[in-house]
Amino acid sequence: MSSQRGNVSRTRAQRHQNAQGFRNDKYDSSAQRKKINAKHHEGLCQHCKEVLEWRVKFNKYKPLTQAKKCTKCLQKTVKDSYHIICKSCACELELCAKCGKREDITIPIQTNLQHTEQMPSQNHQRQSNRKDVFEKDDETNLSGLEDEDLDLLT
Repeated sequence: MSSQRGNVSRTRAQRHQNAQGFRNDKYDSSAQRKKINAKHHEGLCQHCKEVLEWRVKFNKYKPLTQAKKCTKCLQKTVKDSYHIICKSCACELELCAKCGKREDITIPIQTNLQHTEQMPSQNHQRQSNRKDVFEKDDETNLSGLEDEDLDLLT
C-alpha cells in the first residue's frame, strides 16, 4: 500500500490474519480490569459509546483517579473517564457527557439515578432491622436479671 496522500484504496486482502481475537483480560485478571469490563457507559451518544467500548476492549481505557471539573456547572463532579460534563448536567441539558453535543442518548442516565435512589432505602431498612435485633437482645438480657438487680440499675 502506497503512502501517497489520498491513495487509501487497497485491492488485496490483509496479509496476516490473527488466529484469535484480542482478549483484554487474558493476562490481567485484576479487580480493576473486571470493574472496567463490567462498566456500563450511559448518558452518551452512539459514537462516543462505541469509542469508549473500543477503549475498554483493547486495554486503552484508563479510569479517573480524581474527579474532573464539569464544563457546565464548573464543579468537580465528573467521575467518569473521558467525560467533560457531569451526569446531573448531562441529564438536565440532554447532552452527551463525553462530546457535549445534543445527540440521541443511547442509554439515559435516569435509569441509573432511579436505581441509586432505591439503594439507600434498602440500606435504611437493613439498619432498622439491626436496631430491632439489638433492642431484643437488651430485653432478653434484662429479663434474666432478678428484681433486686433491676433496682440497682435504675
